[in-house]
Amino acid sequence: MEQFEHQVQRGDATELFVLEKAGIARPPDVVLALTGDDEDNMIIGQIAREKYGVPKVIARVNDPRNQSHFDLLGISPTICATSSVMALVEHEVPEHDLIHLLELRKENLEIVEVQIDKDSPSAGKRVATLNLPPGSRLISVMRGGQAEIPDADTVLQTGDQVLAILEPGKEDELRRVLLKK
Repeated sequence: MEQFEHQVQRGDATELFVLEKAGIARPPDVVLALTGDDEDNMIIGQIAREKYGVPKVIARVNDPRNQSHFDLLGISPTICATSSVMALVEHEVPEHDLIHLLELRKENLEIVEVQIDKDSPSAGKRVATLNLPPGSRLISVMRGGQAEIPDADTVLQTGDQVLAILEPGKEDELRRVLLKK
């Protein structure tokens, strides 16, 4: 690994002597806390940030219910395979009319996907005429395999896959505007 100027140290990274042996006192540009135990990942992240001033810590979250603990500690970004798999499953389940694709916790935003069908009140309307909720914006329209960034003159059509970015809690308002009469 030395040809890549990286060092791998085996051991329990919740122990200070293991972290110091790995060179954390320099400090490194980034520390990855990727164990199978959320508590260990939180401890590693907190030690790296608070004791050694590591500028970036990336941590694995094994149980999505623990995400708020990582957020409280300021450990970001995080990677949660469970949440990613659930988002993919949700994306493939056709009963969902509004699908959560990505949550940007730090920015307090999320990205959702909406399929415009023939009964959608937004079908045939220009984006400028839609009464989108404050704190939301359409960012992409996929039509016929081609994506475009919508502007005020873009007309939504049946079959369009629309991506929107919005503040959490605005999903129902967006759903009413784009999907429900």
